[in-house]
Amino acid sequence: MAYRTEMGLYYSYYKTIINAPSFLEGLDLIIRDEVTEYGHQINTLNRFNLYPEVILSFLYRPFRSIAKSANWRVETCWQVNRGANLKPVESCEGIGNPHYFYNTAVFIIAGSVASSIFWLGVLLSNSIFGGLLAVLCFFFNHGEATRVQWTPPLRESFAFPFIIAHILAVSYVVKFKSSGPLPSIILLFFSIPAMLFWQFSQFAFFTQICSIFSIFSIGLIPQNTLQTLVKSHLISFIISFFLLFGNEMMITALYFPSIIALFVIAHIPNISNRFIRFFVLSLVFGILTIALKIVFGKTLQIEDDAHIFDILRSKFTSFANFHTRLYTCSAEFDFISFSVFEKLCISFLIPSALLSIALFAFVFLRNKLQENGEIVYNLVQLVLYTLMAVLIMRLKLFMTPHLCITVAILANYQIINSIFGARYTKLIHCSFLIGLIAILTYKGLPNIQQQLNIKGEYSNPDQEMLFDWIETNTKKDAVFAGTMPVMANVKLTTLRPIVNHPHYEHVGIRERTLKIYSMFSKKPIKEVHGILKNMGVNYFIFQLMNCSNDEKRPECVYRGMWDEEDPLNQNRTSLCDLWILAANSQNSEKIAPFKIVYNRNRNYIVLKI
Repeated sequence: MAYRTEMGLYYSYYKTIINAPSFLEGLDLIIRDEVTEYGHQINTLNRFNLYPEVILSFLYRPFRSIAKSANWRVETCWQVNRGANLKPVESCEGIGNPHYFYNTAVFIIAGSVASSIFWLGVLLSNSIFGGLLAVLCFFFNHGEATRVQWTPPLRESFAFPFIIAHILAVSYVVKFKSSGPLPSIILLFFSIPAMLFWQFSQFAFFTQICSIFSIFSIGLIPQNTLQTLVKSHLISFIISFFLLFGNEMMITALYFPSIIALFVIAHIPNISNRFIRFFVLSLVFGILTIALKIVFGKTLQIEDDAHIFDILRSKFTSFANFHTRLYTCSAEFDFISFSVFEKLCISFLIPSALLSIALFAFVFLRNKLQENGEIVYNLVQLVLYTLMAVLIMRLKLFMTPHLCITVAILANYQIINSIFGARYTKLIHCSFLIGLIAILTYKGLPNIQQQLNIKGEYSNPDQEMLFDWIETNTKKDAVFAGTMPVMANVKLTTLRPIVNHPHYEHVGIRERTLKIYSMFSKKPIKEVHGILKNMGVNYFIFQLMNCSNDEKRPECVYRGMWDEEDPLNQNRTSLCDLWILAANSQNSEKIAPFKIVYNRNRNYIVLKI
């Protein structure tokens, strides 16, 4: 139950596979899934990037067998008595437990981020000090650099470590102007898992394509190095597209068109004049990328990523609809808050990064753009990641680690020495770095202590009673609808079929969710009943808090969203008022043909369709 929203959805497939009679039968259940979107058979590998769950469930079975045959104690269980109101439960821990096995794998993968950041720091500074600076900044700003400690099953927990490792590989290729099959294989080793593990990876890689284009357009890498980089992206895309069963969103997103545009640029003859070269290549890259995206989208009639551009449009204009409100009213998808930058300034991360950028820019421009392509590449990447984070706060997980990497430039003796000359000895530089580390430690240690002090447990008796009722009083094939977070929990805990879920990146599920959420509208009650009946829904789980008001942001509650979405019914009685009235009076007459069948607590109410 602690895995809410998307987390519960993803973990449910891992649970499905390990509980199946065999791995292949479990895999078949998620490839031909008829439970997640009742009435439709979907390939969840295609839709939800579930390769982490497939890999971990594949490894779990032989691990348990080996542990059993070797007589290893990999799990300890005990009974927990929880008082008179809650029944006793069995609690287990140890890597032999499916939950612990899954989480251990997540944290092993996430732990590699620190290693990648360290080696990126070394690469950019030519010094172990640079790696130390970068990784210390990451530790001191851990709360703003990752969410893995709060949301282990999210796709970013699996994919981001491979994205940052891929950036390390690209930086190495750029620094040493490498080309050929070996660098390509190394790049593929990191880019393919990233693409398979997270649908957003392609947007992160689009920013990388833009960064690579930037350093090539100003002459910092040769044509053969660019060709190696772009070919690795193209091969990675093709393999990932095949393994994701032809995920349509991959075709119409900006990533694939940008690869083709960069591939064309990689074969354009060299232009000697630097400014003309930059202007011509920028024009070709921009026009080709946008034109190909439009052509692919119109030709294939794919609208899965339309909501992304709607969200961006809603941030800068008065445009809004039901779907954009669901995103932008959530703090994770809103503009980044000022408090984030305030925390990063207090920890001395942003001041250190800005100093690094200023010093490098001075040296780089003075030397007339001749070297340090790996640093320029990472700085462009930082700018694009910062832009992403400003627009969508959730994406600060890209910005903060790259700020840490940027600080490593201060450990590059060659760059700092070229500013201050022979008077700036290595001893002085070493003293400066020790002082900087002391300041970062003084500012950052409280953050680490704050993270370590976070302890707690998850308890939700109201939801537990609801699920007990569902398992006792409904059929195994009873179909449920409700708000997206609750539906993920219903599927994971009770294994009942659901009609909607929190993975909102597909146009079909957005349309389904709009229909389900008409339960909070002002439409005629019989019309809404007919909608749910036609979808095959048997029960709707309703929470009184879903009908709350918000005087400060009325557009960010379901009532307000529906007034905006459905102005024709704006003057009718809200269905929310009818559900609340029926729940309070214990009388279903006013909500017929709906009927209240569960009203044990003030949190959850179940309506029978």
